[in-house]
Amino acid sequence: MKKLCLLVLCLALLLTGCGSGREAERQQQLAEELRARRDLRFTADVRAEYPDKTVSYRLSYEEDEEGCTIRVAEPEAIGGVSVHLGPDGAQLRFEEISLDTGPLDRYGLSPLSALPALTRALREGHLESAWTEGELSVWELIAGDHLTVQVWLDAELTPQRAELISDGRVSVFLELSDWNAVSS
Repeated sequence: MKKLCLLVLCLALLLTGCGSGREAERQQQLAEELRARRDLRFTADVRAEYPDKTVSYRLSYEEDEEGCTIRVAEPEAIGGVSVHLGPDGAQLRFEEISLDTGPLDRYGLSPLSALPALTRALREGHLESAWTEGELSVWELIAGDHLTVQVWLDAELTPQRAELISDGRVSVFLELSDWNAVSS
């Protein structure tokens, strides 16, 4: 009986290792593909959870060799506000309107920085664990000492949604659409 239990345990470990190995290969494939790309675009419905409030935005993300631009689509009152993040820093663009995007944690995570943090995690993050939920693969990526990103991907490795976890708390929820990466 003891040998049978040991055999079952070893088989279970081997099978989980095979699945994790496959997901690690898929994660490396996506990371390499994204590192080789010069242009990336997507839309995100962003919900950020502050200790005392919740804020929601619809943002578009556009990346090229000069950096990335994040545009507000909703709420309509501030639609068109954009931030360009490039080698020379950040630049907010739009008349006199300001966008409440204060930090969610002590490391500077904000609703606007969540999209670049997601793309950085997909390119450079370490795959900590992987599992499936229905038709989607879920990857838990370690994006730094303080940030973990869980991302749900379809069979073609297109991100569908993500959660950014900082200080052990989910701070930002992303619903992704219109994922479009163009090869270099």
